[in-house]
Amino acid sequence: MSLLENLKNAQKDAMRAKDKLRLGTIRMALAAVKQKEIDEKVEVTDEDVVALLTKMVKQRKDAASQFEAANRQDLADNEIAEIAVLQDFLPQPLTESELNALIDEAMSATGANGMQDMGKVMGWLKPKVQGRTDMGKLSGQIKGKLTA
Repeated sequence: MSLLENLKNAQKDAMRAKDKLRLGTIRMALAAVKQKEIDEKVEVTDEDVVALLTKMVKQRKDAASQFEAANRQDLADNEIAEIAVLQDFLPQPLTESELNALIDEAMSATGANGMQDMGKVMGWLKPKVQGRTDMGKLSGQIKGKLTA
């Protein structure tokens, strides 16, 4: 079953359960998917949906931190609850050891041996880790290994 079908089924389940927060969050995600389909005139793949959901989680994390900085915990809690709903549909995060193994594999596959090869390594890794790790932290880890 595709990720898009999972979202649609979860939307129906949320309607039946009268879970307004979950329903609203899933509808927002489905609207983003539909917008991408219309804008780019393509049928979205699971990778596209994962990328959209990852982007939405990142936006909500940023918003939650800004709300907390402004002493608006009620709004921050709402963003955090939406993050939890969205993460239900994302693949399981990679462990530290799995991530290190993938970085080592990417470095050997691309022949990376310095900072000038950072783009090659990131390009090789991105499709494999999209939605499963924080790309900013990944970049830092790659830099650490390339400069060592």
